[in-house]
Amino acid sequence: MSITLVAVVVAIVLGQLAPHAVAAWRRHDLIARWQLWLDQQLRGNSVWTGAAGAAVTIVPWLLVVGLLQWWLHAPLLGFLGLLFGVAVLVWAWGPRDLDADVRAVLDAEDPVDQRVAMSQLWPDAGAPRAEAPVLVEAVFRSALTRWFSVLFWFLIAGPVGAVLYRLCALSATGVTAARLPQAHREGAQRLLLLMDWPVAQLMTLSMALMSHFDAVFNAWRAGGGNRWQLDTGFLGFAARASVNAELADEAQDYIADGVSPPQLLDMPELRDAMSLVWRILLLWLALLALFVIAGWVS
Repeated sequence: MSITLVAVVVAIVLGQLAPHAVAAWRRHDLIARWQLWLDQQLRGNSVWTGAAGAAVTIVPWLLVVGLLQWWLHAPLLGFLGLLFGVAVLVWAWGPRDLDADVRAVLDAEDPVDQRVAMSQLWPDAGAPRAEAPVLVEAVFRSALTRWFSVLFWFLIAGPVGAVLYRLCALSATGVTAARLPQAHREGAQRLLLLMDWPVAQLMTLSMALMSHFDAVFNAWRAGGGNRWQLDTGFLGFAARASVNAELADEAQDYIADGVSPPQLLDMPELRDAMSLVWRILLLWLALLALFVIAGWVS
């Protein structure tokens, strides 16, 4: 079986079976210290304060990962290459557990705890309002940056791709991003958007296949997904339309059977959104397995 597929499956299983160990491995303190050290050393340099400053942060790490990836690609080092791929993918995944953050919102016992949980679900935009459409979009945007973009670039370029995406995300929206030069940060944000755009398109297509195609397609067009522009806002439009259509279909099924719809739990939209994210991930893994069988992925 392909090393790529095995690495992806192992990384996902580890996240479910050993969440605390995985969370400890996903710490990015070293990257933050590296960024701040470079900022102190190069603060007055035009390269560092410009859009190319993000490359100064990222390229050295990519060279190290790339050399290890090339060396471990040798046939006799296949198992070590697998371990390296799993380690890198686990590190780049997240950094927070999306399932746990969604459960924290659903299981919160008071509004204060719930608002704190929401801020963890969508940290780059602050605490989302406790409204179903906003929370659905938060789940899918978190899935984009935590899961699917990392997975996509890992499939495209191996460990180098996953590390490139995570380092770019840390430079654009990480805990130290606000302390970096503005042009530096904006350059990283543009690169991050460029890397997210094709993944958001694939997620939307997967969403349409796994739920209500017409509703997702119309929302995708209304959100500007059919235009060649670096904007992933269409993903939120499509996610809200998909979840609404699924909940409406469930209610219609009960009515058609002559049964009253059951009393809905709190935030059914949020639960349905997380379920749909998992179905999309399973679809991607199934397609990857087919590519492996066909010999298209090594």
